[in-house]
Amino acid sequence: MEAEAEAAEVTLREFTEADAEALFAWASDPRVVRFQRRDAYSHVDEARRYIVDKVLPHPWYRAICVAGADRPVGSISVKPADDLPLPEPESETGRLRSGCCRASVGYRVAHAHWGRGVATRAVRAVAEAVLAEWPWLERLEAVADVENPASQRVLEKAGFAREGVLRRYVVLKGRPRDMVMFSRVRADFEEKPAQAHGLSDGV
Repeated sequence: MEAEAEAAEVTLREFTEADAEALFAWASDPRVVRFQRRDAYSHVDEARRYIVDKVLPHPWYRAICVAGADRPVGSISVKPADDLPLPEPESETGRLRSGCCRASVGYRVAHAHWGRGVATRAVRAVAEAVLAEWPWLERLEAVADVENPASQRVLEKAGFAREGVLRRYVVLKGRPRDMVMFSRVRADFEEKPAQAHGLSDGV
């Protein structure tokens, strides 16, 4: 992703089935799906089925739009960790019972919009939104392939802390991959804000 002088403003909204053509535009691009589990789509019907079967039932999945246009140029999702149930408040004290307190964020942006700050701004906005919507959430994490420095820069510019490399963490397209783990915790927002939302972001 090449850096640009000006960062793009972004908005987020829910997907509809009508977004299948837009999703197909980047989901069929090998450059965009290089570090994803699935291969590039070959037909728009695959994008349509994905929206119906995966996106619409998802707990938090949004279309990324460049301000002034409603056609998505990417997508971003947040999924609670599935190894523990979501905590519920105790009726007596209101304190949360033991349970899940973390979620993971993933994103993808059309190649034509790389290097404009689109992903960085989307990740920042989503981190703030889900922490406000989910009071049980204490940790938001993301992983980036060790060979994907652009995605690593997105997370760093969005205020995520690099924690370390997880060796052979996932299998992508038949190959075990090393991933860099990043996180933001609720205390990060309470103690200091993310770096300024200026126009200098290039990723």
